[in-house]
Amino acid sequence: NRNGVLGSMCFPSFVQFCGQLFSRSKDLDMGLNLLRAYNDWHVDEWCGTHPGRFIPLSIPPIWDPQLMADEVRRMAKKGCHAVTFSENPYKLGWPHIFGDHWDPFFEACADEGTIICDHIGSSSTMLELAPGAPMDIMITLTPLNLMQAATDLIWSPVLRKFPTLQFALSEGGAGWLPYWLERIDYVYQQHRFWTHQDFGDTLPSEVARRHFTFCFISDRAGIEDRHAIGVDNMTWECDYPHSDSSWPHSPESVAKQLDGVADDEVRKMTHENAMRIFRFDPFAHRPKEQATVAALRAEVTD
Repeated sequence: NRNGVLGSMCFPSFVQFCGQLFSRSKDLDMGLNLLRAYNDWHVDEWCGTHPGRFIPLSIPPIWDPQLMADEVRRMAKKGCHAVTFSENPYKLGWPHIFGDHWDPFFEACADEGTIICDHIGSSSTMLELAPGAPMDIMITLTPLNLMQAATDLIWSPVLRKFPTLQFALSEGGAGWLPYWLERIDYVYQQHRFWTHQDFGDTLPSEVARRHFTFCFISDRAGIEDRHAIGVDNMTWECDYPHSDSSWPHSPESVAKQLDGVADDEVRKMTHENAMRIFRFDPFAHRPKEQATVAALRAEVTD
């Protein structure tokens, strides 16, 4: 409320983005029970205590794709339509996405309309820096993790196998996208004859827009190029409680970024796109006149 934000999604830092804490258990049956207990707590208590304020997000038992699929289906029955996954599972010691290892998981997500959330750093690795290099370098370059993740997905068979599958690239930003979209089309047109990629009559950039939502914190360049990216593919986030966050002045920050943008596009990027992809409707619990920045901040008592 203090930040004037109506709804948020909470990523699982302590248990790690893919539930790796539970995957390291010597007893994986116990690990699975603990993971399910975490997911139940997250949906029933964390989100359930304040309906319409938190978007449910489950974690997968990453050590077994069929168990992952089962958990996606179980959580969908509880109203959770988002699940975390690694931006690069190979870096976590699991198989890469270019084979069929993860197909049961991807199939379940496609069947249930569950969006897969790839968060920066969810491979537990960042770009390798020189010893003594300033931390600012890593912070600056972290969106490149998701640039690579998106590129992996585009050239993998995943999106062609599962044409309704959806991914949210969390904290990846948007300003790099116009060039990336142009580049993947150019690579396809120039090299498909010997790389044997085949999208039929569709360009890779069109495939990207069908499958990806790009999440940004502070990205005036991306906003200015929103029509090249796709307004329906962009969502704003505030990254609380990290040091990249605009808290407690997020509304003022995003309003400045969106200056001059049409109202219908502002609505899409600030909440309507998120409501659609996460199948989340906060206005079913709170009327819009009580969901304004001023109304939320007025509820703060300390």
